[in-house]
Amino acid sequence: MQLLNPCPIVPFTRPVRGRVVLPGSKSLTNRALLLAALCDGPVTLTNALFSEDTGLMITALKVLGIDVTPDFRAGSIDVAGRGGAVSSQSAELFVGNAGTAARFLTAFCAAAPRGVFHLDGAPQMRKRPMKGLIDALRMLGAGIRCLGEEGFLPVEIEAHGLDGGAVNLDANESSQMLSALLMVAPLARAPLVVTLTGGLRWPFVEMTARLMEQFGQQPVERRDGQTFSVGNATPYRLAAGTYEVEPDATAASYFLALPLVAGGSIELGGLRGPGLGLQGDTQFAAVLERTGLTLSSRQNPASLLGAIEGNAVRRGVAQDFSGFSDTFLTLAAIAPLLNGPTHISGIAHTRRQETDRVAGAACELRRLGQEVFEEEDALTIVPRPLRSDVEIETYGDHRFAMSFAILGCHDLRGDGRPWLWIRNPGCCAKTFPDFFDVLELVWKNTHLGS
Repeated sequence: MQLLNPCPIVPFTRPVRGRVVLPGSKSLTNRALLLAALCDGPVTLTNALFSEDTGLMITALKVLGIDVTPDFRAGSIDVAGRGGAVSSQSAELFVGNAGTAARFLTAFCAAAPRGVFHLDGAPQMRKRPMKGLIDALRMLGAGIRCLGEEGFLPVEIEAHGLDGGAVNLDANESSQMLSALLMVAPLARAPLVVTLTGGLRWPFVEMTARLMEQFGQQPVERRDGQTFSVGNATPYRLAAGTYEVEPDATAASYFLALPLVAGGSIELGGLRGPGLGLQGDTQFAAVLERTGLTLSSRQNPASLLGAIEGNAVRRGVAQDFSGFSDTFLTLAAIAPLLNGPTHISGIAHTRRQETDRVAGAACELRRLGQEVFEEEDALTIVPRPLRSDVEIETYGDHRFAMSFAILGCHDLRGDGRPWLWIRNPGCCAKTFPDFFDVLELVWKNTHLGS
């Protein structure tokens, strides 16, 4: 699909109907790529996501000398696991604006037996926090020099392996830093004990710990909620040799919200209900239930169905998103269509992601005529009549593009004419390159019966 810029969103004039097959999870694909590289033997990842973020991870692993072979048509990636060994003793790695790649590769390179590695990213990635991870890796024996501002990319890593033992970590600004340490811990010379000095968003760390078990590790021990220990005696192995990546629960949030915007129902193939699977973002489905969506699930084959009656009341809600913050923009974008205020909290850390998501959301909602109260950690959105002929600024952030595109599916004028445009829609390539193609297909299934 050739995208215009800005891209007009064609509203749904009929209740939604259709089935969506979601791409694989970005969070799981990049974690599984790293764990596959740590395995002692070949691993095939199926239902893998192919996007900018995962492409950067694949390229970096190749630069480090790990044989990674993607098969785009099959949706699979073959990784020749080397038990964490890297053949390149010197490498220049570029991570773009991929936070997972930046944190995971920093820890992976620091755990290498030897070598000098340079990591850098896009200008926005140079502003994203790395200090907690860098400090912890230094305590474990890694030589890391920040080549610009202390605590940020670019960095030079002089690897000598990791000592293990006790280490403190401030992962308050990104749980990815703790996930990175946990995944490389089995390579250390002694068991690793990590004590957190700040807060923690547990669901993504739990995802990491459970994935490590699936790749042959002993369970990560969590004591008092703030201390984690990982042994160093068990190598990574995937007995079956194949790992199927779950559908992306964050991507699911957009299409689950679609019936709230246009009525009708939608089925998401392969997705399980709230609390099932590895991804904490499945909790968002339960939030939509409170707004008025009806959920039902099927286990064989697995799918989740979201539906709403035409006359159902769509209610504003209050929700702490600290555990699944990647989905808060989905709720924020559709809040103008809900009955009553919507209060979103637990999102301060999203000010330091691809962009300042809190400030950006407030700005775009005000552009749409909404009353918005912005705090450091929260937004309150009071619905007001929506303005038409609005161009949404995405700030180069994929989640703005996808969330507000769903709002644009609402038939504001009552005649099917576009009233909302998305600037730089191509930014969706970061995690969901086919988003607008999938949305168009749902529109055609709904209106043309194809």
